[in-house]
Amino acid sequence: MLALTAPQRQAETLVQQFFQQSAGQWRSERRYYTLSSGETQEVISQISIEFLQPQAPDLLTLAGLHNLADPAVLVCGARVSWVSDYVNTKRKPAKGSTIFGVSGNTLYRDRGFATPKPVTAQFTFPAERTLCLRTEYGGSVFEEELKLIGQKYRTRQTIISRAGEELMIGQYLETRLSDYPEVNPGDS
Repeated sequence: MLALTAPQRQAETLVQQFFQQSAGQWRSERRYYTLSSGETQEVISQISIEFLQPQAPDLLTLAGLHNLADPAVLVCGARVSWVSDYVNTKRKPAKGSTIFGVSGNTLYRDRGFATPKPVTAQFTFPAERTLCLRTEYGGSVFEEELKLIGQKYRTRQTIISRAGEELMIGQYLETRLSDYPEVNPGDS
């Protein structure tokens, strides 16, 4: 295992705090703007975020998906599940989940936005409670900013581009409904 630089260790600490502070139940109201057509799609989602400790079974599985030689390299993570309703369309509600794991300034995912295959993103923190991600695959680039605002709100913005041309912008306001419930050792 390669030694991490001081900035990479700092990034791990910041993302761990970010994931811990994001744990809970959220209501997400978002709009996607398709730039070429001018179409707008509104989506309302119920999101559940669970913080994952080192060596959590989901992180070990994620390390295997990415063929990481040492699964312990993932210092923390998050499991995100959602149910989404599309406003003013006949589209059925969508549900799903994804696992995130962190090593250095790389975020490992079990799937991408538009692919079921494992992907990685590079992340930075321009401010302590603002996480910026850059994910590239299949000729597309996904740039995302997530910002915690107080204890009750998060904002997100996603810009999707291909061949240097911006195709879609997603803007989100997320409101915390509750903290993630504590699991007692006797619970099953």
